[in-house]
Amino acid sequence: MIQSIKKSIVVLFLVAAFTSCNQGPTLQTYYVDNELKPGFASFDVPTSFVNVENIDMTEEQKEAYNSVDKLNVLTFMKEDTEAEDYKLELEKVKTILKDPKYEELMRGGNSTDGKFVIKFLGDVDNIDELVIFGNANNKGFMIARILGDDMNAGKLMSLSSVLQNAKFEDTNLDGLTDFFK
Repeated sequence: MIQSIKKSIVVLFLVAAFTSCNQGPTLQTYYVDNELKPGFASFDVPTSFVNVENIDMTEEQKEAYNSVDKLNVLTFMKEDTEAEDYKLELEKVKTILKDPKYEELMRGGNSTDGKFVIKFLGDVDNIDELVIFGNANNKGFMIARILGDDMNAGKLMSLSSVLQNAKFEDTNLDGLTDFFK
């Protein structure tokens, strides 16, 4: 009898372990699986890469800047691939971002030029990961993951003016800046 109870407990534990694991695709696995494939380009950018030394920032902007650890960017250029491949990859990303764990912060764009959506993991005052997904119909799509600790959505939005004044000229982000041209 004790033997059968032990077996039942082990089976129950194994069932719980297998069902608790997320078997669905994640942005992290999508990055790893595709970063070296043709048509894709990836960039990992630490915050120190953005030169903000000569920019006056408010206390809120400094706090937001310091809460960000790094930026991961993955682009998929439409001109480098077949139209079917582009549609397939675009659908994969959209499916991943439909997961309810990603809460939507903002969306915009239009069906002619392209669309973007900003989603996050965590809560608005304590964001673990901010995801910016945009697709330009004539170029391709881009996924940017902003990773950090205790990021705040409102404070992060205040960084837009800082980024406009930051110096990117001497950086090696040609593929990323080309995407936005």
